[in-house]
Amino acid sequence: MFIFHQEISARGPPRPPCEDRVIDLKGLKLTWLGHATFRLRTPRGATVIIDPWIDGNPMCPAAEKELDRVDCVLVTHAHFDHIADAVAIAKKHNPKLVGIFELCAWLEKKGAQQTAPMNKGGTQDFGEFRVTMGHADHSCGIQDGEQILYGGEACGYVLDFKNGVTLYHAGDTAVFGDMRIIHDLYGPAIAMLPIGDHFTMSPREAAYACKLLQAPTVIPMHFGTFPMLTGTPAEFRRLVKDVEVLEMKPGQTLG
Repeated sequence: MFIFHQEISARGPPRPPCEDRVIDLKGLKLTWLGHATFRLRTPRGATVIIDPWIDGNPMCPAAEKELDRVDCVLVTHAHFDHIADAVAIAKKHNPKLVGIFELCAWLEKKGAQQTAPMNKGGTQDFGEFRVTMGHADHSCGIQDGEQILYGGEACGYVLDFKNGVTLYHAGDTAVFGDMRIIHDLYGPAIAMLPIGDHFTMSPREAAYACKLLQAPTVIPMHFGTFPMLTGTPAEFRRLVKDVEVLEMKPGQTLG
């Protein structure tokens, strides 16, 4: 499913992992926009955004801040650094907007027209891919003015593409034992895991999550955006075995 080609220079050791490998995503393109935000382009040209924090995201390159098309948005939970642009994108592009039931109800009140609410354990089919909502150990309050409203629960997503590629975006979470069930049921080949510590797993917990998930390839996320997010890909890489750690740069595309 995923083909890695390591190019070893005669003048020295291999380049950093994400720069010296070609990943065959069978027509799918995966772009990291910084923090926990990812853009996927399907083989047929649809655009999927996960956790849309783009405009105010200091890690997102300026060239990536304008979105010309959005067909589907997945939100893992209600914190600003994951939904800040969800309403604006919904009003401009009118995508299918996937989230837990209570968060979708709030987004509808703010102007989203095509919400696709669901809950943990459920699956929705969007043609080229299926989305299954899984658990995440995190909070999900919605900051609405001076209020913090109930936003359901935080979640993660398994994306099962019809071309055979399966991805897992953990959202913001601590490590939890049922990550093994994600491996057993879905077997994602690429997992996007938070490693920044403080609000999510640190590299130590994320390394243990790798043992449970057994995904051959892991993309670290949710690190370095704020000073308190001290976990680093280098520390994470030292702690994992038999896992390909792909340290992406903001704006970089795989596939």
